[in-house]
Amino acid sequence: MFRIGITVGFIEDNRWILCQVLFAGYMGILAVMDIRKRRLSLLFLLCGMLFIIIQSFCGREISPGVLASGGAVGMIFLLISRITGEALGYGDSILILIMGIFLGFWEILYLLMGAFSMAAFFSAAMLVKTRFNRKSSFPFVPFLTAAYIGGMLLGGY
Repeated sequence: MFRIGITVGFIEDNRWILCQVLFAGYMGILAVMDIRKRRLSLLFLLCGMLFIIIQSFCGREISPGVLASGGAVGMIFLLISRITGEALGYGDSILILIMGIFLGFWEILYLLMGAFSMAAFFSAAMLVKTRFNRKSSFPFVPFLTAAYIGGMLLGGY
C-alpha cells in the first residue's frame, strides 16, 4: 500500500513531464513514419487530439487564449499548405496545429524557429554535398520532433 501511495504521489507531482514524454513518443513515431513513407497516417495524426483533451489533466497552468492562438499558428500553416500546393504537406501542418494547441502560442513559435533552423542547416549541408538540388524535398516531421525534444530537455515547455 505504501508503494502505491509513493507512485501516485510521483505521478501527481510530475504530470506535465509525463505528458511531455508521451507526446515525444507520439512525435517520434510520426517522425519514423515520415522518414520511411513520406506520408503520415491521418488516423494516427489525429490521435494527437487526445493529447489536447488530456492536457487539462497534465497539471499545466496556461490560459485557453494562449492555447487557441497556438492553434491559430497551425491554421496559418494549413493555409500555407493549401496556397503552395503542399510544398509544406498537410500532415506537417496538421501536426503543427496539434502542437500549437498542446504547447501554446510562444512555445510553438520557439519550436518552429528551432525546426526551421535545423532544416535550413540540413538543406545547406545537402546542397554542398550535391545530393540535393533546389527542387529536392525531405521529411519535416523529424525536425519538428528534434526541436520538441530539444525544447523539452532544455526546460522550455
